[in-house]
Amino acid sequence: MALEEGARSCLLRSRHRLEQDIKPSYLMDHMVSDGVLTVDEEERIRTQPTRKDQAVALLELLLRKDNRAYISFYNAMVKEAYNDLANLLHRDLPRVLPEAHFRLSDCCTPHVQAVLSEGGVPQRPVVFVSRPELVNRVREKLYRLQKEPGWVTVFGMAGSGKSVLAAEAARHHGLLEECFPGGIHWLSIGQLDKPDLLVKIQLLCFRLEQSLDSQSLHRTPNTLDEAKERLRFLMLRRYPRALLILDDIWDSTVLKAFDLHCRILLTTRNRSLTNSVSGAIYEVEVESGLDENKGMEILALYTNTKLHGLPEEARSIVRECKGSPLVVSLIGALLKEKPNRWPYYLRQLQQKQFKRIRKSSSYDYDALDQAMAASIEVLPDEHRELYKDLTVLEKDIRVPAKVLSVLWELEPEEVEDILEEFVNKSLLFVDSHNKPYLYYLHDLQLDFLVEQNRTQLESLHKKVVHQYQQHYRDGPPTSGDEDCLYWIRFLTYHMAKANLFQELYSLMFSLDWVSTKAQLMGPAFLINDYVEYGPILDKENCEVRSQFQEFLSLSGHQLEQRPFPDVVQLALSQPHTSEVYRQALLQARDQAGTGKLYFEWLNKSSVESLSRLVIHPHQGSIYSACFSQDGAKIASSGASKTLKVFKSTSGEKLAEIQAHDDEVLCCAFSPDDRLLATCSSDRKVKVWNVERAILLRVFEEEHEEQVNHCQFTNTTRSLLLATCSNDNFLNVKLWNLNKPSSQNTMFGHFKPVNHCCFSPDDTYVSTSSNDGTVKLFQVASANEWKTISVSDVFAESDEDVLVKCSTWTADGKRIVCAARNAALVFDVETSEMLLEIRTNRLSTVQYCHACPTSNLLAIALSNYTVELWDLEANKKMADCSGHLSWVQRVQFSADGSQLLSCSDDQTVRLWETKKVHTSSAVCLKRDSDVLFNEDAIVVSAADYCNRLQVRDGRTGSVLFQSEEKSSRIRCTCMCRRPSAVALGQEDGTVQVLALPSGELLAALPGHAKTVLHCRFSQDGRTLITSSEDATLRVWRWQSGECKVLQGHKEQVRRFSLLATDTRLLSWSFDGTVMMWDMESGEKLQDIEAHRGAVLSCHVSPDARHFATTSADKTAKLWHCESWQCVHTLSGHQDCVRSCRFSWDNRRLATGDDNGEIRLWSAEDGSLLRICSRDGKDGMDSLHGGWVTDLHFSPDDSLLVSIGGYIKWWDVGKGEALQTFFPTGTALKRIHVSADFSTFVTIDSIGILYILQRVL
Repeated sequence: MALEEGARSCLLRSRHRLEQDIKPSYLMDHMVSDGVLTVDEEERIRTQPTRKDQAVALLELLLRKDNRAYISFYNAMVKEAYNDLANLLHRDLPRVLPEAHFRLSDCCTPHVQAVLSEGGVPQRPVVFVSRPELVNRVREKLYRLQKEPGWVTVFGMAGSGKSVLAAEAARHHGLLEECFPGGIHWLSIGQLDKPDLLVKIQLLCFRLEQSLDSQSLHRTPNTLDEAKERLRFLMLRRYPRALLILDDIWDSTVLKAFDLHCRILLTTRNRSLTNSVSGAIYEVEVESGLDENKGMEILALYTNTKLHGLPEEARSIVRECKGSPLVVSLIGALLKEKPNRWPYYLRQLQQKQFKRIRKSSSYDYDALDQAMAASIEVLPDEHRELYKDLTVLEKDIRVPAKVLSVLWELEPEEVEDILEEFVNKSLLFVDSHNKPYLYYLHDLQLDFLVEQNRTQLESLHKKVVHQYQQHYRDGPPTSGDEDCLYWIRFLTYHMAKANLFQELYSLMFSLDWVSTKAQLMGPAFLINDYVEYGPILDKENCEVRSQFQEFLSLSGHQLEQRPFPDVVQLALSQPHTSEVYRQALLQARDQAGTGKLYFEWLNKSSVESLSRLVIHPHQGSIYSACFSQDGAKIASSGASKTLKVFKSTSGEKLAEIQAHDDEVLCCAFSPDDRLLATCSSDRKVKVWNVERAILLRVFEEEHEEQVNHCQFTNTTRSLLLATCSNDNFLNVKLWNLNKPSSQNTMFGHFKPVNHCCFSPDDTYVSTSSNDGTVKLFQVASANEWKTISVSDVFAESDEDVLVKCSTWTADGKRIVCAARNAALVFDVETSEMLLEIRTNRLSTVQYCHACPTSNLLAIALSNYTVELWDLEANKKMADCSGHLSWVQRVQFSADGSQLLSCSDDQTVRLWETKKVHTSSAVCLKRDSDVLFNEDAIVVSAADYCNRLQVRDGRTGSVLFQSEEKSSRIRCTCMCRRPSAVALGQEDGTVQVLALPSGELLAALPGHAKTVLHCRFSQDGRTLITSSEDATLRVWRWQSGECKVLQGHKEQVRRFSLLATDTRLLSWSFDGTVMMWDMESGEKLQDIEAHRGAVLSCHVSPDARHFATTSADKTAKLWHCESWQCVHTLSGHQDCVRSCRFSWDNRRLATGDDNGEIRLWSAEDGSLLRICSRDGKDGMDSLHGGWVTDLHFSPDDSLLVSIGGYIKWWDVGKGEALQTFFPTGTALKRIHVSADFSTFVTIDSIGILYILQRVL
């Protein structure tokens, strides 16, 4: 039969939408199963080069097929959650298959009805929804009985709808005519003893004989054997082509009474029953129950509501029912009586309050309990006890046999046999797609067990804990197998349920447990444990619980790295008062005796950690993150094209959606938290169901350029979605989600619009544009109300003013706009500027958000920080440091208690608003100098206020601080005698200051450009400087005498003094290396060392050789006397950034911009080792960034390197021994004490690290 014209037209109308969005490979699996698509046709479509080409080919084929293919295509889209596309096809569905509301199908003729009625087959239930896939599978098996007798077994758990399926399968004209012309006879069995079974067979024989002439009537058989023989005679001689349906068989002995070599369909919970009978056996498993759409149909029929008219709770209710027709019908019956209780019954289901639901219902729900009890009762006594142990399982959790092997102290093979028995009796389900097999209970089964064993729950959980402790007495499992993961995930749950609080404290207050669980499962599960069991743990010690939770929250992103970091080393960075630190220090000291390396952060008390939680959700920049209205969830999106949803308490991932074909620029929750909107560079706007993570709406026709921002109204009173884009004219739109096109378009901007947001009362929407204005539009009319010209504030500049965003204050009377390096506050009524907040001149404001409950304003900046300002006091309240790249978005939670920020560094950070304040830790620049004086450590560096600071490294106290300099300080160095510090500035000047007085000892002008490096000679009388002006200068700084060393053509970033203090080695971006006599200023040597810039140089300790590294990806070894190149070292795949000789002069270490470190023989230039390549990070680097500095230990057994983090290496093996993760990144230089015990560096966000080896 050809495709109906209406269906054909619908396909043609919807063709473009379908081609854009469907994934044919998913849909074709269903269509092949339905028999409307051949394997050859599927293969031809799969060979098309792109997804879209496959979609085009599939639709072409559909147009040439019949109505069945159209219906199968529609059903496949529903199953794969293309609900919006399926809705396009629904109206024109051909009337081939029975609809839910038809009482008769095309194949259920009056003849069929008469035959089934005579045979005692039950009528359809009052509320009936077809399940064509399962029905067709049963019919297909029944057709196999056409030529020879046999058994068709329909098995599944109680309440799965087996009886209805069996009756429906028989309701088919073709099946009766071709296979069972002798009729169909139904016998309900249940749990029977022999007398009851005899009565059943007597009644069946009487019914069969009623249809024959009176001569064939016999006396009633008096024994079971006699009844069986009478039934055999009737079935084989009088009804050889009849079907006998045995409903609800429990016992194999009962089944043997019907082993008559006839055609039988039976329903049962015990799959293995037919093992005891003869003949062909065919099986159909009813495992998953109803799909969601069928469940929705049942609810619609019970409540007399159209499908599209069902409330939002309907689908959630169906999901909570886990596909059980019995439970869906139960809820439907309740709602029929009380139709206003949708939210109430959903809550009851979510809280697993089945008992309360039962008490509310007149529906025969007790049948399920009776069936479960009877199923368990037939188990052997020892197996019944084992089944009781399953009461302790969490809902929806699947366990491997090995877990139960530990619990039951049985061999795994024996456990598998027992579990197979449970599965065969439909007391348990098995996921056979997984290896090893995983076993689980249906919620209804688990609910029954809990009710039955409520008084024993504590002891059952204690048994689990005891068995675990016995089996793993030598330490927790670490293999990562399914059984291991179960114990690691749920041991705390069982301890809490068993009221084993002391064991729970010991476990969760243990750094070893933290390390084990974090390595196997990630930090989110651990954080969840501390949140969930917090009330229990707090009774023991709330401070310790808080310390462990804080450690995990702030170190979570590092605990997700691979290779897995050393938890003890991470914990050593915790405050000295923390129990986490105390345990780490004990372990570090213990393991230090075996040669293990650990390092304490001595000055950590001077650095406050302000963020509460760090999440690393995406690979690539994060452009948007937002709170749900209740603050419980966070959504994020960015360059990875995905949308992710997390718990705000722990960072546990709740959903991940491949949202768009290009970068996702914004995401936003609806005011009721049910929906999420996303917009993208692919020009589409999409709306998602949060709970189910499925697509509800796509708006793709109207925006012609990338969509920059989307925002819902603040209330659901009249829910609208605003979007704005890079379109030149039609760039701001309002969408009603119930309409396919935009409700309104706002006109006024003629350049891209970056941001849009509603006023607190949803009266206005504000838009921020590259045309330098913020416009306020009336939502009701879409008319422009007023324009605020932000560009007028920057009238002194000729450059375009791009307004990044705007935000409304809580009272709706002021609006704050972000442009350039300022946040500008305007009065909404008068458009007058009230306040101007200017931030750092070198950074731009990326985003701002006003707190909905206070006067705070959060500002996201390109200099990696978040600032908090009080709008009333016009005062900065906090600098929130921690991000390692541009901060793209900030948002307060609805109650103002929390603040989130997201960044190009791939992280989302959460901050507690009340705890955030101006940090006491002063941010320092990375160019620094360090003096090690016995136990003292003195550090000099410029701070972010452009003041020079000299600090005691151990205590953090400031020994000296200069006034703010007018020109940026670029380098510094210190002199022991006299006690002085020098600084070089961007304007080319050099100053020498006395310590600690700060008296100006010398001002040394001369360089024409930035001074890049400076250093005192050993006697302190000479100061050498190098500059961007391509010169070096040798100063007798006390007299002002100066020698200028000229010869390089490009900037001289560094230089090196030879041991004699009379010769100087310099290198430059021009590829040259030069040797100078410092006394005379004469150039002694000049070589073209590399084709690219020379990036580093080091002289061997014996002064016989020096090494150079370059942007040309090579390193070279040179002879100091002959100045000949001894070896060229090739192999690095990127710029070679650093080098260092070993103290014995035999090795050279080199590091490159890809994070790779190589060890070479200085004698023959051969490659000795490439330091371990394991563990590329998200930046695709082996070291978190460029390797910028290297140092050998005095005995040359160890090497320290810095890049994105600090690593210590075993030189002999080339293996990493320890890693220290700073808060920031891009470390530039590390200063090492002579005994290789103390290490000093400064990271990209200005935090100073004094690290000392734990001994």
